[in-house]
Amino acid sequence: MQQPVQGTLGARGFAAGLGEWRRKDGPLARSFAAAVREAVTDGRIPAGTRLPSERELARELRVSRGTVVAALTALRDEGWLRTRQGSGSAVCLPPRLIERLAPWSQDQGGAGGADLDLTLAVTAAPHAAYLAALRRATGRSAPLLADSGTATAGLPRLRELIAERYTRSGLATRPEQILVTSGAQAALTLLAEQLHTDRGRPVLVESPTYPGAPAVLRRRARMVTVPVTSRDGWDTERLAGTVRASGARLAYLIPDFHNPTGALMPGGTRAEVAAVAERHGLTVVADETMRALDLRTPPEEVPHLSGSRVVQIGSMSKVLWSGLRTGWIRAGAGLVRELLRNPLQGQLSAAPLEQLIAAELLEDGLDAVIADRRDRLRAQRDHLVRLLAGTEWTFTVPDGGLTLWIHLGRGVTATELAARVARRGLAVSPGPVFAADRTTLAHYLRLPFTAESDTLTRAVGLLRELEPRP
Repeated sequence: MQQPVQGTLGARGFAAGLGEWRRKDGPLARSFAAAVREAVTDGRIPAGTRLPSERELARELRVSRGTVVAALTALRDEGWLRTRQGSGSAVCLPPRLIERLAPWSQDQGGAGGADLDLTLAVTAAPHAAYLAALRRATGRSAPLLADSGTATAGLPRLRELIAERYTRSGLATRPEQILVTSGAQAALTLLAEQLHTDRGRPVLVESPTYPGAPAVLRRRARMVTVPVTSRDGWDTERLAGTVRASGARLAYLIPDFHNPTGALMPGGTRAEVAAVAERHGLTVVADETMRALDLRTPPEEVPHLSGSRVVQIGSMSKVLWSGLRTGWIRAGAGLVRELLRNPLQGQLSAAPLEQLIAAELLEDGLDAVIADRRDRLRAQRDHLVRLLAGTEWTFTVPDGGLTLWIHLGRGVTATELAARVARRGLAVSPGPVFAADRTTLAHYLRLPFTAESDTLTRAVGLLRELEPRP
């Protein structure tokens, strides 16, 4: 895969980017090659940088030319170096890093120093598509630089593109109904601040739920919960009863490939939820972050959870990359105007250049990127399901999303299992992480299938080896 050329770095600059590479154990050629790999992944030597000549490198590094040749040969064989006749050599990220779906750090040392980190259900960026969008966005950034750069409702073109996608999926939307934020969690924060004005009332959330929601809401209100399961989904009668009994006027729900259960809310249930909201004066914030991750073949049209008292939030983080901090609120134009007057709005808006990148991605080839991601995620989901065959653990294979929600059985607590595997270098998320009270769901474990197949194989092997026996 072609990577842009960044120019030539002199021998002195190249050596400075390597740091104290001689302190590493082993042969000099191996240490030099390892230092180049680390410098490229750390960004100290940008991918695409042309190398000085072998003679210059040997002189600056005070090693033999044979050592330099051996190191560069190893790097070239591994894909860290490309050489073209007449153009010299340039460092690059190898295909095994830039073409994978899983973040490379997931199996290279993650949370708390774990060797395998399965605590986050995230993907790497679509490398080629993202770099192309970044180049186009940079080329179109001149008008932005002539303006103030202060927060607005979002770049007009981005709001138009988001509104168009809603309209194409069956929910007619105008650009003035879109407010761009720095992600879905920022959108929830702004809505909670604006809409939850009676701090004596609770906020309704699901159990389990995305951990970021309680992190936002518990500072503003106590929470009441309604259960959602991967098998049975949502109980609207129980939801209505909880709203009546608690007096809640704000709810946060994930109707599309729910995180962590993967459940998909049926169309009839969506209509019932909207009716409950209307009947009880309840504002429902519907988190649609996972909506595009439909792994059915072919994907099926699903109506939005919508209604006069439903506000949708979304982002590009789960579908594309967590590093693209661009999300949005879809609401009535009146509410959008009110949110623009909230003092928090400026702090929670997305940076203009990121909005440009998001617009470029939405405008050119996003559907092809999503289709490729669906295919890869489906294969990895099925691989994880096969790995778990023969265990006593139970789960429902989700139609979409990024995770399996696994019940370990009554004799095993996920917290105990997580502690055991952590000592062997595997980080996983036990059920209480997804409980509003941080204590229930003790026998559940969330496993994302965003990791590479070999990483999933290693992880499940450790989990099965170290599972406490009743």
